[in-house]
Amino acid sequence: MPTPPLEIAVIRNAEGWPEHFDALAEKAVLAALAGARPKLKGAAEISVLLTDDAEQRELNAQWRGKDSATNVLSFPQIEPFAPVIGILGDITLARETLEREAADLGKSLEDHFTHLMVHGFLHILGYDHLDEAEALQMEGLETQILAGLGIDDPYAD
Repeated sequence: MPTPPLEIAVIRNAEGWPEHFDALAEKAVLAALAGARPKLKGAAEISVLLTDDAEQRELNAQWRGKDSATNVLSFPQIEPFAPVIGILGDITLARETLEREAADLGKSLEDHFTHLMVHGFLHILGYDHLDEAEALQMEGLETQILAGLGIDDPYAD
């Protein structure tokens, strides 16, 4: 039986994002979907907003009450660990923060972006890191998915 389609809409609200990041976003989301193995129940859609620190700061303030830019935000539209169908939610990423973090970590922008896309999509599915047990589960899954993409463990010291 064929897998139901997952539409990934990439929206650019800021300049400076490399063109190939659309394909990189799709690759990361599909890898996270395969790695997390949620129950696909039909056609599904997720949007990815590539933005800047200013807009990300506004979103973070409005939805999380934190007046600062952040690397990635996830806005799930499905219940945690629910079957995957319909509009799944939105993932937003801030270019300047990602560039700064990648440089600070000594990682390529592509690898850091892919990690945060996987991280953001796992949040959409219901994973979180509010306590140590959740964090270990989510980080372990992220590491496994990223390894499948040829990316080193982002949590290794």
